[in-house]
Amino acid sequence: MKKTVFTITLAAAVLCCCIGCNKTYKMGTYAFDRDFLARHGFETLELSSADGQSKVLIAPGMQGRVMTSTTDGDAGTSYGWINYKFIEKGDVSPQFNPYGGEERFWIGPEGGAFSWYFKKGQEQVYENWRVPSIIDTDAYDVESANEKEAVFTKEFTVRNASDIEFSIAVRRAVIMEDNASLAALLGVQMPEGLKVLGYRTENTLTNMGAAAWTKETGMPSVWLLGTFNPTPTTTVFIPCNKDFEGKRINDEYFGKVPADRLVYDDGVFYFKIDGEYRSKIGLPAGSARDICGSYDYARGVLNILKYTVPGGDVDYVNGQWGHQDNAFGGDVINSYNDGPTETGFVQGPFYEIETSSPGAALAPGQSLTHVQYTIHIQGDKDKLAAVAREVFGVELDKVAAMFQK
Repeated sequence: MKKTVFTITLAAAVLCCCIGCNKTYKMGTYAFDRDFLARHGFETLELSSADGQSKVLIAPGMQGRVMTSTTDGDAGTSYGWINYKFIEKGDVSPQFNPYGGEERFWIGPEGGAFSWYFKKGQEQVYENWRVPSIIDTDAYDVESANEKEAVFTKEFTVRNASDIEFSIAVRRAVIMEDNASLAALLGVQMPEGLKVLGYRTENTLTNMGAAAWTKETGMPSVWLLGTFNPTPTTTVFIPCNKDFEGKRINDEYFGKVPADRLVYDDGVFYFKIDGEYRSKIGLPAGSARDICGSYDYARGVLNILKYTVPGGDVDYVNGQWGHQDNAFGGDVINSYNDGPTETGFVQGPFYEIETSSPGAALAPGQSLTHVQYTIHIQGDKDKLAAVAREVFGVELDKVAAMFQK
């Protein structure tokens, strides 16, 4: 089955297309990825800073997914991971279409009695796993769009693994941030000369049904997944609450992560990102803070994700497949390093950083919103180190040396 070409009509938005382009950009640049998607039938919407250097590329046909971004114009580094191999095949899979992209909207949980990815009574194994089309191949409606903001909406009905029907409305906004607002958000004076890009997404679920969403029925959550390009010089670092008395991290998703790939030191978890060893970690409520980072010291790129972590008594859905002792003991933030499966297959490689909202315990008509900021900073290593020191209390030299032999 051939890939569907998504067609949209946008007022006051910038549509990107390679038709008529005379310049060829090398792989790894923003314009290469933008033109690659256009050549393969994907229309995209572009947000841009006033000087045209910071850009965010969005695919409305894939639920308002941010495909990639850059801090340095068309020839600048493309930060998102694009699955060239899969897109070039041109097929649509009934199971899952891994197009890539640096922030996509999904709903949780993935596994357990309230999963959206398995039918009732099915063994929760890969052969039975299906990503609902509403978060895979279905286009969302474009409510509004301009060079600074794009808003997407959709209403749909979906059943969980307990065969309970949910009527859900989604509103997703992607909004460019200026450097002043980013500096205020992070509480840092941004050194001159750094290339900076930041955007936030506001992701809202509304209960459109007649019944409340509860622990007895299951509760959807906003689940944001960002895929990026791994390198031997990249490390994810996730601060945690040092005073948390429970288990600070889940490092056994695909078997326990070896000690030479995951290090805890003074309130920070360091996770090796090289695309060569399949592994995943997650921090639960109480342990997780509202921020994490990744650093590629060879390219001089610091990435920061900041996101909503509400206080009070909230429940995070459990994404583990199969039987669960606690369906609401899930993680707030996860990171995944791709690598060969048991059969030797490698989907990417890529790495992911994922954040989740609590389960949406909503009465009819009520809403829950999860906000995430994605920030890319590229440039002089000493200036990057000053930012990381103020924002995280972490020395980038230490991050860079953590997994180097």
